[in-house]
Amino acid sequence: MIVFQGVSKRYEHHASALEDVSFEVGPGEFVSLAGRSGAGKSTIIKLLIGEEKPTKGRVFFGQYEVGKLEDQDLPAFRRHIGVVFQDFRLLPAKTAYENVAFALEVAGRPEREIAELVPQVLDMVGLGDKMKNFPSELSGGERQRVAIARAMIHRPEVVIADEPTGNLDPFHTFEIVKLLEKINQLGTTVVLATHDKEVINNLERRVITLDRGRLVRDEAKGKYILV
Repeated sequence: MIVFQGVSKRYEHHASALEDVSFEVGPGEFVSLAGRSGAGKSTIIKLLIGEEKPTKGRVFFGQYEVGKLEDQDLPAFRRHIGVVFQDFRLLPAKTAYENVAFALEVAGRPEREIAELVPQVLDMVGLGDKMKNFPSELSGGERQRVAIARAMIHRPEVVIADEPTGNLDPFHTFEIVKLLEKINQLGTTVVLATHDKEVINNLERRVITLDRGRLVRDEAKGKYILV
């Protein structure tokens, strides 16, 4: 489903963000991208969603070669991928329901379909009773659940979570990781980028470890190991 072939990314006047990185992620996998801040995790995500283009190598998502997509093709392509960020990126003046519905409105989906889908997805993330709450009325964990619901609303093949627990306490971190596991069990591929050692070690799933832009380890049941 996801293929990186000899991918390097260099920025002008800076060291390489990625250097000759190759890996594949199959349908239904749960993969953690591990490494310290600046290791290259976020660069991989930007390349995968078409926010950046590789300096060298090729990035594939299904039938798409992501680096060759034109700007006008990116919105439709990105509906195959749900992205969850550390800082939630919710619209503060919209309720939980409206934040999730907005992703469908932008895609031009009919109001009747929106009214049916949004409550279903908010129920799935355990927020069926918080649909009318604004982000300021929700805890950090609840806000991240809204963000996950928004990422799931197009029923994407892949959910990418970029440091989704970075602003959360241990209790809410556990909740969010369990929710990502539930999404994976329903058949969605999950790519989790994190430098949280406890999260990675407790998952006991595949771990791709990056260090200074290089892939240094890829293990089926990995641990957070950096030397």
